Amino acid sequence: MNRICQEDSFRLARKSQALRLRAEFTQCLRRQFLEQGFLEVETPLRIPSPAPEEHIDALPSGSWFLQTSPELCMKRLLAAGYPRIFQFCKCFRAGERGDRHLPEFSMLEWYVLHADYQILMSQCEAILQCAFAEAGHPEKIVRQHRTIHLSLPWERITVAEAFGRYAPVRLHDALAGGRFDEVLTEYVEPNLGSERPVFLFDYPAPLAALAKIKEDDPAVAERFELYIGGMEIANGFSELTDATEQRRRFEEALEARAAKSQTRYAMPETFLSSLKNLSPCAGIALGLDRMIMILADKPNIDDVIAFPPEIL
Repeated sequence: MNRICQEDSFRLARKSQALRLRAEFTQCLRRQFLEQGFLEVETPLRIPSPAPEEHIDALPSGSWFLQTSPELCMKRLLAAGYPRIFQFCKCFRAGERGDRHLPEFSMLEWYVLHADYQILMSQCEAILQCAFAEAGHPEKIVRQHRTIHLSLPWERITVAEAFGRYAPVRLHDALAGGRFDEVLTEYVEPNLGSERPVFLFDYPAPLAALAKIKEDDPAVAERFELYIGGMEIANGFSELTDATEQRRRFEEALEARAAKSQTRYAMPETFLSSLKNLSPCAGIALGLDRMIMILADKPNIDDVIAFPPEIL
């Protein structure tokens, strides 16, 4: 065996514990969904056009694209009458690489008809707590020498409250100055989920491309993110089912992309047509790679996947 093969074998062997944990926890999650009557589905990885969003870039595949999320196809299944669906899948996003990001990553995504984001937060914490317990973590996990307690209910805090508690500027000022993501990442996120998982919810309306606006507060959308150990694990919301409003938001995103000379996507007409038949519902996307980083107490996403792109 030559030196390169030896190094490759050593590198892969070193990950055996994390990869075994990954496989076992995936099965724990799958059992939770099946026991609750969810249907596991599979949708295409290669699609004509992704949902037009200003800050997410798709990877081309011929004249089509690799999916950035299975959202469009899964919501078409909901519109056809499937009440509770989930899937584990690969997603792809251009320009995403770092300690917590990969251009090809694993996602767990699920949707529930006749539910909203409050119901989904409760469902999410219950499913994950049961999966943690089955995986040997009934009460706590340890992340970078800090104990994270898993007893329910998990903490819930609005975005405005989090900015008031942790950020040096008010939410309004961060939005007006185009600094929301910067302030969230630098000041707010490191404080979230350090002692117990926390749901950050009620995001500013402009930051929810496919989420429903809150009826009693149109300044915010019914969107949440789950944080554990200072890291975003999942993103969910009450789904926007108004086809006219969704088209308007997509058109705005396409204009913003054009102004920055980004790839122009075709309008996903079939998806928009399906919204006419979609009942109130909620959905959530959970980053499986990041979840395994938490469970395995690893600092880098490369540590919980077999093949980072740089070694292929």
